[in-house]
Amino acid sequence: MPDTANTAIKICSRASILMGGSPILSFTDGTVEADVCDAMYEDIARAALTNSRWGFATNQSVLNRILSAPTGRFDAAYQLPSGTLTVSAVTVNDSPIVFDTYGDKIYCDVSNTEEVVADYIYRASESDWAPYFTIAVEYSMAAVLATSVARDATLSQLMEQKAATQMMQARRLDSQRQTTQKLYTSRFIAQRRS
Repeated sequence: MPDTANTAIKICSRASILMGGSPILSFTDGTVEADVCDAMYEDIARAALTNSRWGFATNQSVLNRILSAPTGRFDAAYQLPSGTLTVSAVTVNDSPIVFDTYGDKIYCDVSNTEEVVADYIYRASESDWAPYFTIAVEYSMAAVLATSVARDATLSQLMEQKAATQMMQARRLDSQRQTTQKLYTSRFIAQRRS
């Protein structure tokens, strides 16, 4: 029975096999494949995680207000949770508010009595990744390895195409994790009839 638990090494090893290379045992095993994976994997993983609002990598948190006020334009600053890659929404009483992100902080105009909640994408562990997402990342890494190890532009292009197709399929599958929202057409119908 194969070991299905994902780790960065296993994903990179499968990517190396996909492009015709040797499996890797660690990022420091001395092979060219391992060196390339060590240099590129984390960037590829983070880019893929911020590619969409993945259910397995999305979270909500009540933000902690920072005591010192921002220098200008906004009244308040809030600390983002560690590991945050990108912020999808900031709300007060379930209503979206205007905000801006500066480094690892959210700046907005709210009173100190209001609770500020952020929806954000974080650096999820490989063991939490959905299988469809893992495959897309493996093909993305295989494209990098085909370019830098195999030095085969045709193979690299093929792997990039497969990665794009897998990523599109992953977004479609991941979108099924929530209730489909009803499209209200009454306003459009009324406009058309007028």
